[in-house]
Amino acid sequence: MKVGHSLWIMPVNRLLKRSKKDFVMFTSNWCPYCTKAKNLLGAKKLSFEEHNLGNHPNLQMAVVQMTGHRTVPAIWDIRGDEPVFVGGADQLQAYL
Repeated sequence: MKVGHSLWIMPVNRLLKRSKKDFVMFTSNWCPYCTKAKNLLGAKKLSFEEHNLGNHPNLQMAVVQMTGHRTVPAIWDIRGDEPVFVGGADQLQAYL
């Protein structure tokens, strides 16, 4: 097993649990849908924590394993007792 292999098994759950924001969003550079999602949350005065997958490629593997969602943004609503996977920007728009 590679040293970094275990890093992508549970990091998303840890990030979701420790966040103090309303939403957690996994993004990448140059992503118009990520910008759309950030603007939607900002317009609703909802806070979010952003994690750029370009800086953490192992997180992308974890997001895909957890959700099957292969594109960015990948957004969770963490306002309730358990995190709820929303999806991408279009799903967020419908969700809000």
